[in-house]
Amino acid sequence: MSTKGRSGWRRAWIFLLPSLAGGILFALVPIVVSLFLSLTDWTGMTRVNLSKGFFSFIKEHFTGLSNYSSILSDGEFWRVLGHNLYFIVLYLPLMLVFSTTEALVVDKGSGESKVYRILFYIPVLTNWVAGALIWKWLLSPTYGPINNFLALLGIEGPMWLQSEAWAMPSIVIASVWKDMGFYAMILLGGMKGISRDFYEAAEIDGAGKACTFFKITLPMLSSVIFYVVMLSLINSFQLFPQVMVMTDNAGPNGATMVMVERIYKYAFRFGKM
Repeated sequence: MSTKGRSGWRRAWIFLLPSLAGGILFALVPIVVSLFLSLTDWTGMTRVNLSKGFFSFIKEHFTGLSNYSSILSDGEFWRVLGHNLYFIVLYLPLMLVFSTTEALVVDKGSGESKVYRILFYIPVLTNWVAGALIWKWLLSPTYGPINNFLALLGIEGPMWLQSEAWAMPSIVIASVWKDMGFYAMILLGGMKGISRDFYEAAEIDGAGKACTFFKITLPMLSSVIFYVVMLSLINSFQLFPQVMVMTDNAGPNGATMVMVERIYKYAFRFGKM
C-alpha cells in the first residue's frame, strides 16, 4: 500500500473511532456480558466479590444452559411467544395496507398533500402513553365513542380490552394508528424516487391506476417495503407501552402478555405478581 493510501486509512480511522468505540462500549460489550450472565444463576441483586477472581465467580454461579432449558420448558414462554406472533400476523398486513394507502394519498403532489402529511404524522409525534390512554377511552365498552357509534347502527360492540378475543386486536388497532404515519413517510420517499417516465409510458399505453400501481409502483418499491417489514418485525417484538397502559396486568386472563412486558414484570415487579 502506498504512503498516500496509508495516510487515507489513518484519517478514516480517526473519524470512525468515536462511533466505533461507542458501538463497542454501549452495544457489543453489553450483549457479550448479557450472554455470559445468562449462563449463570446470578440475579444481579447480590454483591460480587471481584477480589476472589473471575474463576471463583464462575465456580459459584455458572449453570450452563439450565436457564434456557427452564425457559423452553415453561408453558408461559410459549404462550407469550404465541401472543407476539399473533400480534405480528394482525399488525403487519394492516400496517402495510394503511401506510401504503397513506403514502399514495400524500404522493398526489397537490397543495392538500402537505396538510394530509401533517395530519397523518401527528400520531407518530404523540407520546405512546397519551395515545394509549386515548384509545383506552375510545374502546371503553360502556362510554367509548366507538361502541356508542356501533349502537347507533344497531350493532352491539364487543368488550374490546376486557375481552380475551378482542384485547390483542385492540392493541393492534392502536399500534397501526400510531405507526402508519412513520412507515408512510418511508414509503413516500421510495415513491418519490420512482421515475415519472414509467408512469407517463404506462399512461400512453392506456394503463389504469390499479394496473400502474401493481405493475410499476409495488415492484419498484420492493426494497423499501422489505425495509419497512424488517422495521415492523423489530418493533413488534418490542411491544410494551400500549400493553402496559391499555390493559390491566396484561389481561384479561393474560391475553396480552408479550415478551418485553414479561421481562419488565419479572425484572422489576416480580414481588407484585
